[in-house]
Amino acid sequence: MQIVMLVLAPTMQRSPAESSFESLFPSNADTELPGRSSRLAEEVTALFDELRNPLLRYVLSFGLSPQDGEEIIQEVFLSLFRHLRDRKPRNNLRGWTFRVAHNLGLKRRQANRKTVEYAAEMQLDPEPDPEEQLSNRQRQERLLATVGALPEGDRRCLYLRAEGLRYREIAEVLDISLGAVALSLGRSLKRLSRIDGR
Repeated sequence: MQIVMLVLAPTMQRSPAESSFESLFPSNADTELPGRSSRLAEEVTALFDELRNPLLRYVLSFGLSPQDGEEIIQEVFLSLFRHLRDRKPRNNLRGWTFRVAHNLGLKRRQANRKTVEYAAEMQLDPEPDPEEQLSNRQRQERLLATVGALPEGDRRCLYLRAEGLRYREIAEVLDISLGAVALSLGRSLKRLSRIDGR
């Protein structure tokens, strides 16, 4: 959200970290292309609103803290702004943002050397009786244990698919072939389906 404020409020007083954002705008941008930076800022803001939560969930799957995740998301959208400002390819910006987030997440995890595993919290239905709650909890633990036991590449494919990315987008993000994505997801889903005895 901070990046949005930086883009939309250029006249506000800025901290030293925020002032680096001003360097994105050429000093003569107003005379060369009136409103271009504004249009880019609006486009990046719209993409931020659309992709922030899925990107954050994906980045947190690396075992990063929420604060690290938020910083990475800001870096992604700052990079996106620069990418668009420099008139680089605009095709599949959604996949592009996930690829950048993936790379930054790997770097941050490596730098932090964190081993905290990402686990999504499921809200249990308040209505089930204690026996059903125990059964649901045990099933959730088995699912999380199975996902945690998957090879790193299979987990990445599964997390990206859970965020709604298509096979081709997953292949681009992870820099693997389309066939490798299909095989990986097939293996993972087969393991997960065994938990329910399907």
